[in-house]
Order: sequence, then structure tokens, then C-alpha cells
Amino acid sequence: MAAAQEHCEFKTEIKKLLDIITNSLYTNREIFLRELVSNASDALDKLRFETSRGTEVKDPDLPLEITLEADDNKHVLTLKDTGIGMSRDEIVRFLGTIAHSGSEQFLENMARESKENKDASDIIGRFGVGFYSVFMVAHKVVVTSQSYRSDEKPVRWTSDGLGSYDVETLDESLPRGTTIEIHLKEDHKEYATENRIKHIIKTHSNFISFPIKMGEETVNQVTALWREPKFSVKQEQYDEFYKFLTYDSEPPLETLHISVDAPVQFKALMFIPKKDYDIFNQERDKYGLDLYVRRVLIQKENKDLLPQYLGFMKGVVDTEDLPLNISRETLQENRVIAKIKSTITKQILSALEKMAKSDPDKYAAFWKEHSKIFKIGYMDFAHKDRFAGLLRFNSSIHESKDELTSLADYISRAKEGQKEIYYISGQSREAVELNPHFEIFRKKGIEVLYLYEPIDEFALEAVGEFEKFKLKAAENADLKNLDDFADTDKDEKKPVEELSKDDSKILDRLLKKMQDILGEKVTEVRLSDRLTTSPACLVSPDGTMSSHMQKIMRLVGGGAKDDTIPPKAMEINADHPLVRNLIAIFGADENDLYLGACIEQLYESSLLLEGYLSDPHKMVNRINELLEQSSGWYKEVKKV
Repeated sequence: MAAAQEHCEFKTEIKKLLDIITNSLYTNREIFLRELVSNASDALDKLRFETSRGTEVKDPDLPLEITLEADDNKHVLTLKDTGIGMSRDEIVRFLGTIAHSGSEQFLENMARESKENKDASDIIGRFGVGFYSVFMVAHKVVVTSQSYRSDEKPVRWTSDGLGSYDVETLDESLPRGTTIEIHLKEDHKEYATENRIKHIIKTHSNFISFPIKMGEETVNQVTALWREPKFSVKQEQYDEFYKFLTYDSEPPLETLHISVDAPVQFKALMFIPKKDYDIFNQERDKYGLDLYVRRVLIQKENKDLLPQYLGFMKGVVDTEDLPLNISRETLQENRVIAKIKSTITKQILSALEKMAKSDPDKYAAFWKEHSKIFKIGYMDFAHKDRFAGLLRFNSSIHESKDELTSLADYISRAKEGQKEIYYISGQSREAVELNPHFEIFRKKGIEVLYLYEPIDEFALEAVGEFEKFKLKAAENADLKNLDDFADTDKDEKKPVEELSKDDSKILDRLLKKMQDILGEKVTEVRLSDRLTTSPACLVSPDGTMSSHMQKIMRLVGGGAKDDTIPPKAMEINADHPLVRNLIAIFGADENDLYLGACIEQLYESSLLLEGYLSDPHKMVNRINELLEQSSGWYKEVKKV
């Protein structure tokens, strides 16, 4: 039986809000259920608070829960909670007005933005009135509520969302709590099917602390593990939660469970996966942590919570310091998010540092799987030193390409007086060790880091210096700094007889001849102090980027068709047998055609090693001619 029925008009602000919600095209209408479940959870929290402080409440033995009923035949979805309920005055105040934002200008702005922004969660978040999102899918909504105060009568609120509502006080006894009947529009009757509703609950409200039931089934059965005390959670529980979150069949490599009270309050549960399943880098931009506000999912894979180079992390962040209905746009600008990101970044770096120190094998496993993403951190200048300390590279001291060393370990092995960390880039260990620029370091017994990925050199260029040691490409090393170091006994090359004065003069003229033949292809031709086993190499001017970096920048800037070769000097190894033979040939005949062919070949071979030779056809033809001549001479010598 009903009494005191009243027909009311929504205030102007509500009418405009409902018009925006119901008449704009949204793509994410299912969030209406997230909003209603969140409201129900709040009502249950308030009831529990009143009970905890000794307030006498109606139906004290009612379990605190949320129930959902889907009637597919009538297209009605019903949501019930046993929370604090509402009186007549409260239901009019909460459902008939906008609580905190009713300015005309604000609504005009939202009406304009709604035409451009099709995400319902954004506009609803701006108003902070999630209940009204129900009219995106409903042609009628009936709210029946019984207050927790025993002296209050139950009340029913009914509206079609078009401009008015009815309120009536009921002369009957109802259990405590609120029931919302959602009469669905014809084109949204999918929300009256159990499978659809269960999917939405598991997507958005899976970790609500109160049971959400459909029939006898509790839909949200997964515990919000991040809110549990760390000492009470076993690793098996972490592993199970990780598999639930990521669908990974293997347990995580590392688990980070943190609880922070300042500068912002949040809890986080994060994992480092054992494997990087993005083999082809097709999901590089698909990263982030799931953001919750008081157990309610606000956004999956929020990228603002993590720097990209830590994008291998999987997990959730839950905070009390954000409004439940915050929009995605506001999220990006929110200072709370920025502070959470800063804290999480430091926590992850600390965990990696601890792993690298206490369990090098585990860290090596991490590096093998996730280093390609992690190396992007060279852009994080705020944490440059910590990032640099976590880098790992293969080195000339290692026996195989699978061994790794840190910059700190390199420094611990540096020669006395050495103030630079040297590195050299190449596609493989074999390619690096055949690089002419490596020869002087082998001769001096100075360690060199081997860089196999294009990003490696970007990272070391950005780091610049580590523990007062400058990071320098081997080909740009100042040879004067290497003169102070004695040659090692590892160089088993037979000593070469010194050039006579006459041959030295011939060599001077030969260098000029080489310059004339090569012309503007090189800046100069000079003797080398760096070569021991190669006859020649190209050297960049002092202070410029390495050849490897130049090649990368050429591809990035000019595309693969850019054949421009940066200006380089050509250095000649006067002790190499080939150069000694050229000295003899030049001394006999300065215009010998064979001499010109050899000089061109030395230059193009050096270009090939540097990665600048774009058209090998001419070089291949020349090689064939030289082989033809040399094979004829060899045949005569061998008398075959």
C-alpha cells in the first residue's frame, strides 16, 4: 500500500544532464552497472560503519551483500543491496538534484564535449553522478529503499529519465536496503541476460569487498589480494592471482606487493612475467597497470602509472585518493596519478637492484626477456644513474655471447689510470671482434663492451657518464689515452721489420697518391696507430657519433634510400703485408693500374665494414678481376 505520492520535476541541471546522457552516442554503456554496484558497495560500507559504532539498525542479521536478478523475458535487470538505505528526504536529495555541480556554464561545456567524446565514463565522471548513467539503457527505473532507521518508512522513486519523477511512501514493511529495477530499452535488452551481467561484474567490479550474487552463485570470487597484509599472503596465492590477471600459464618471475601512505595512499600488486610473449613487438604500446579506486576498476592498462620502459610489469594499483568517477582525461592531468607513478617507478627499480645483487641468475633471466623494453629507460633522466646501474652487456672478457657484465663490474676491472668505459657496436660477437677499431684494445688488453642492439648505443650515449667514467665508442677513443697502457702478451703477431728510409719516403708519396685517387670520398689518408691486423679503416672526425650511430640516424632521418656517406678519414696500417706490397709496387711504378684497383678496394672494403656500401656490384667485379690476376700469378709461382 502506498501513501503520500508526489510527482516532481527534475531540476534544470538534471534535465540537461539526462539529455546529454540519453541522446549522445556512447560506446561504453555497460559502465552503468559498474556505477550502480559501486553505489551499492558504498551503501554497505556506510551500514557497516554505523554498526561498528554501535548504532541500532533495522534487520541487524541481514547479510551484507549485493544481488542481481536478470529477467530476459521481461527485459528487466534488478539490483539489490542490504546497505544503509534511504529515507524519503534522502532519495529526493540524492536522485533529484546534482549534489555538487550545477552551473549553467559547466553543463554547456559538457554538452559540447559530449559531441566529441564518446566514452560514457568520461562525462559521467565529470559530474560525479553515476546513478544517472542507468538511463543510457533504461526507459524506466524504479528505486525502492528502506532506511536502516527503524522509524523510517520505505520509499519508492520512479522515473523515465525524460524530465520528471514520482516519489511515494509505502505503508508496508520491507527489509533494509535498496532495490533498483531497470526496465531496459528494446535495443539494450542484452543487459537482462545472466552471461552478459556476469561478464560486466567480472570486468569492472570483481574485487568489490561484498559478495555480488546471481542466484546461488557468487560472481566476484577473487580476493582483492593487494589489500591483504603481505605477511598473510603465500606465494601460491600470488601465483594464482597473477595467472588470473594475465592468463599466463607460468608463475611470475618476481612479485612486488607494496602499500604506501605518503605522499599518496595506495596499494599495488605487481609482477614481472617470466617470459616476454610479444616476440614481434606488435604490442609494444599495450602496457600499463589496472587502476582501481576502492576495489572498483576505473581503467585497464593505465599507461600513466608506469614509464614505458617498465611496461613489462603486470598488476593493479588501488587508491583511496581519487574520486570513483574520475574521467580518463582528468586521470592524465591528476597529480595523484603522477605521484603514484613516481613512487611505483622507484619501487620497481629498487626491486630490480635487489634482484641483481642477491640473485644474478634471476636478474640475467629478467634481462634476457625484458631488456629490449627496459633499455628505453635511457630517456628517464630523473633516474639515469639507477637505470645505468641496471644495464647489462656482453664484453670482450667473456668467452661467449650469453655472458653479461654491468658498468660497475667493468669499472672494477679497469686498468689503473683508465677513466673511460669503451664500447663497440655490431650485429654479432664475431662482427665486433673483426671490427678494425677493436684491434688497439685487444693489443692493449683493455675491456670493451659489445653492443648488439641499435638501442644500446642510444642508451649509453644518453647515460654519458657512470661513476665518473665517461662512456665512449671505441672508434672515437683518444689514442693518446691508450698510449699509457702497455701492450699485452696476447698479441702473437710476428714482429714486422721497420721500413727503411727510402720506403718511408715512398709511403709518404703513396698516401698522397691514395688521397688523389679517392678524392673527396675521404677527408684525408693517414697512417694509423690503432690497427694491428687490418690494412685500413675509416675514422670519423673527433667528437662525432660512431659509425653505427650514424647509420641508425641515417635510416631514421633519411630513410633506407639515403646513400650519403659522412665525411671520414682513411687510416692505413703501414705494417700490414698488403700495404708493404703496395709500397713496393708504387716504388716501381707510380701509375700501375693494379695499384689503383687495390686502393679502391681498400676503401670500399672499409665502407662495407662500416655499413655504408649501398651498391656492391662494382666492388664484386673488381674483386673478381683481382682474383683473376692473383690466381694467374699464384699459378706461375706454384708452377701448376
